[in-house]
Amino acid sequence: MSAPTTRPTPHSRNGYRAFRSIPTRWADNDMYGHVNNVVYYSWFDTAVNALLIERGALDIHHGQTIGFVVETQCNYFAPIAFPQTVEAGVRVAQASRSSVRYEIALFAEGCDTAAAQGHFVHVYVDRATQRPVPLPEALQQVVDSLKSRDP
Repeated sequence: MSAPTTRPTPHSRNGYRAFRSIPTRWADNDMYGHVNNVVYYSWFDTAVNALLIERGALDIHHGQTIGFVVETQCNYFAPIAFPQTVEAGVRVAQASRSSVRYEIALFAEGCDTAAAQGHFVHVYVDRATQRPVPLPEALQQVVDSLKSRDP
């Protein structure tokens, strides 16, 4: 028999370093009347990659370094449904020579407690060889600015 697992508790918004508002779409809702779970992972990707692009750390078309997702996870606490707006909080929990663990919390607009939270790990690779490379300086600076701190 395995040991019981402890259910995570929702984080508060003050533990996150950057935010992005993401409007829900009619098509995001499933037959149960709330946003389908797969959409949450799309929001994770949108929040992190838009932030990296806006801060000049990622060039998705011509950059030599790209990020591959190698791990992802999400916990759900409260439903979100169209026409709500989601506020995605982003922080960096860990960074190494060539990988970064981003943590994302999704808040219904105006709420202080996460409706969902999770993480994904990017391994940064050379676009041509697809082999891991050290984080470029611009990316390292953004990663450093997003490192989590105790709220």
